[in-house]
Amino acid sequence: MDNKAFDSQRIAEGYAKRPWLHKEVMKQIRKDCNIERLNNGLDVGCGAGLSTKALRMLCEHVTGTDISSEMIAVCKQIYKDSSYTFYVSKAEENKIPLIPYDIITAAGVVNWIDKDLFLNNAEKILDSNGLIIIYDFWITDRMDNNYEYTEWFRDKYLKMFPKPYRKEDVWKQIDLTDAFKMEDKVAYDLKYEFSLDEFVDFMMIQSNVNEQIKKGFLSVEEIRNWMISTLLPIFSGQKKTLIFEGYNWYIRKR
Repeated sequence: MDNKAFDSQRIAEGYAKRPWLHKEVMKQIRKDCNIERLNNGLDVGCGAGLSTKALRMLCEHVTGTDISSEMIAVCKQIYKDSSYTFYVSKAEENKIPLIPYDIITAAGVVNWIDKDLFLNNAEKILDSNGLIIIYDFWITDRMDNNYEYTEWFRDKYLKMFPKPYRKEDVWKQIDLTDAFKMEDKVAYDLKYEFSLDEFVDFMMIQSNVNEQIKKGFLSVEEIRNWMISTLLPIFSGQKKTLIFEGYNWYIRKR
């Protein structure tokens, strides 16, 4: 799937309203790495800025970059104070800052980038002993006490919206350049409560759905109506708790 599939106003505005689970990831990072406060951070593949906002919890100043000009436009509309900087860039081509970055985060990015070019760029812009954190979290077929959702996800959603191809490589020490050391990997679950409308809005910006829209197989309206009609009996007018799975990889510059 082309990165430009994310370069649309609909998706950018939808990303800005996604669940802010990134803040829970930052809490995990603070705990795992014993971080109190850092000076300068870079968030690569920042999307609509939720991951950059989360990194601001750890850093005095943060820069967010993304290949999508639509995403960066949304970021600049939302985050206007001087502690934020945003610009359009590939993950492999971030500018050398005046002050080296203490930390680089990349949320949901590694499936789409050239690993070696990314690490070569990171070596140039990251301070000595600086940290790269690769992380992601994704929807599962699990809701708290709701097997009907599991059946919907497996038997209806994935059949109608198959998962598009993307790289699923798990980085190991042998995959890194000599400048970096894989310090640790952690996995965890996250939970978020959705109403029906909130969940449908969230599902409308999933890559599975975007792929079908991009190819012209289904319209946005057709998909939304299908989701509402098939999910209505599952939600039954109540909020439901979706379970996400996530991971963090901690990579230290030697």
